[in-house]
Amino acid sequence: MTNATPKQLAVLQALRTFRKTHGYSPTMQELADQLHLSKVTVFEHVGALERKKLLLREPHKARSLNVDPTTRLPGEGTISDLPLCGCIAAGQPIESTETPDTLNVTDLFASRAGTFALRVRGDSMIEDHIADGDFVIIERRQTARDGEIVVALLEDGSATLKRFFREANRVRLQPANGSMRPIYVRQDVRIQGVLIGVVRSFPRNGMAVGKA
Repeated sequence: MTNATPKQLAVLQALRTFRKTHGYSPTMQELADQLHLSKVTVFEHVGALERKKLLLREPHKARSLNVDPTTRLPGEGTISDLPLCGCIAAGQPIESTETPDTLNVTDLFASRAGTFALRVRGDSMIEDHIADGDFVIIERRQTARDGEIVVALLEDGSATLKRFFREANRVRLQPANGSMRPIYVRQDVRIQGVLIGVVRSFPRNGMAVGKA
């Protein structure tokens, strides 16, 4: 976060807080009202944050602002040297929760492409042994092969963890839970990364670590 100015950092924090509270992204005007700034000033900060790749926005679409999932704001926990970027929905929309201090798994999940961690909320991937509360280790990638478990950014700005399959004119994001239906999206769906490992914490028995 060293490349964000204090005012830009305030925009990111306000955006993340709004999404936690309301479950959707604010408009530019709502951000301006929350920060007591002019709408023009907020546009300038948002543009700068997009150029710095700290903020995502769908062109010509309302309420599409979102902090990049790999962006760690001050005060958020880390997993050793890996950025712990928050929570990833594997079921119904959820609110973010606090994260632990450190997990020494950097060497185990090293990747030339870079890695980050997300905490799972939901049970849509339970049949792939990814449970609610697990940490998933994600290799940064913008493409995926059929059958890989990916972090996919949906049109509403939310991200989800699912298996990736290309079909004739769409992409199927398949849950690993027989009671849930797949999500169908456009061929140009934005991939944030591919699963390479899972970390599960047990309250009484320590911690289990597995590589995908």
